[in-house]
Order: sequence, then structure tokens, then C-alpha cells
Amino acid sequence: MKILAIGDVCGPAGCDILTRRLGAIKRRLSPDFVVVNGENATGRGITPEQADDMFFAGADVVTLGNHAFDNRKILPYLDDGKPIVRPYNLAPAHPGRGYAVVDCAGIRVCVTSLLGRLHMDFNHDSPFAAADRLLESVSADLYVFDFHAEATSEKKAMGYHLDGRAAVCFGTHTHVQTSDARVLPQGTGYLTDLGMTGAQESVIGVKWQQSLAYFRGGPAPRFENSSEQCRLQGALFTIGPDGRCQGVQLVDET
Repeated sequence: MKILAIGDVCGPAGCDILTRRLGAIKRRLSPDFVVVNGENATGRGITPEQADDMFFAGADVVTLGNHAFDNRKILPYLDDGKPIVRPYNLAPAHPGRGYAVVDCAGIRVCVTSLLGRLHMDFNHDSPFAAADRLLESVSADLYVFDFHAEATSEKKAMGYHLDGRAAVCFGTHTHVQTSDARVLPQGTGYLTDLGMTGAQESVIGVKWQQSLAYFRGGPAPRFENSSEQCRLQGALFTIGPDGRCQGVQLVDET
């Protein structure tokens, strides 16, 4: 089984390249299952229309992160039963669900989003304890974790925490694709960050001129999404009959 995971879709330009290119990429790479992180579709958040477009383009599950609720239009959509996943380690009172179990040709794939705590300004439970609870309480054949976190150290620790229990653990949120794709010792496919689907001529999706001015000490601007030099980034995980990952291939497409 092949699982294609696509990194943070950022802004209108990211949505555009995803909807235009995902079909052709699926025909070439032949994934059986597609996970798309869509939490930055508007820049900060996602609308129901953008989520529908991602599903229509070929996503089986859409994951969210720390901007899950920034666009308030999405709130009723999260409770409509569609396979769109907000972070599991938020309080139960939040809208939506923290995981989705989807049947893929008779294989039950559980996709979960977890929110990191290191350098993240959010009030939420330990992602490590939450991962344990989910694995104990949700029945599935394969478990796929989107760990939406800032620190590479926390992401790496999560990979080892899930090794041998999850088929796949990948990181999102930092929007820069890492080169450490590997199979961990007990058979979990791992990548610290999938990268970003959007404008590469940018600073994590926004116009680089605005970001540079901010970091040089200027007043915080109203950041605008860039649309220059778009790429679609992610990774393809090959899972064997025993549920262990056999290989990880980086994806970086224009």
C-alpha cells in the first residue's frame, strides 16, 4: 500500500497547484491513499469550499493544525462527518474530531493530527499521552500521524515514540521540507517535515519582503500570501503487508 502525504497547502497559490497537479501526480505515483494538510489554505485557516476542493482533487483525509479554527466558516463543516481532522490533543469541547478512520480497499486507515507543545502558543494536552490514548482506544489496521509541531527535536521524539505502533509519522507546520526521510528501526515511516505546497519564492508562504521587513525590526505588517514559483511537496510512504513501512520517497513537484 502506498500513502501520499502532502505538506501544508498555503494560500490560494497552494490550493491552485494542488487542484491542478494532484490528479497527474496520483496517476504517476499510484498512491492508494492521500493525506493533505490544509490548515493554511487561506493563509491562516481553511474554508468549507477549499476543503471540498481538496477532497474533489483526490484527498482522502484533510488534516489541520494550530490554525484549524482561524477561519470561523469551517466550524460547522468540522462536525458534518467529512474526513477532516483537527488536532486530537485539543479539549473535547472544540469542534470536529481528532482522527478519521477511512476504509481503503478493505484496510482501515486511521489518520490523526497532533499538535506539538514546544514553542507553540496553544493550550493543549501532551501529544505523546494523546497518541497513546488514541492507539489504545481506536481500532484500525494502519495508523498515520500528522504531528503539527515547531521543534524538530519534538518531532523526532514523536517518531521514536510511535515507532513500531504507527505505519507513518510525518511532521508539518514549519513549511520547509527536510531530507531525513527514513524507516525507523521498528518499521515506522518517518519525515520531520513534509514541506509546503505553495509559493517557494516566499518566507513560509508569505511575501518575503514583508517577512524580511518584520525581522529587521519594522512593525508587524498584514502579511500577504505569495504566489511565485509554486511547488507541491510531501512524501510517498510504501507500506508492506505486515503494516510496516518499507520505504519513504520525497515528493517535490512544480
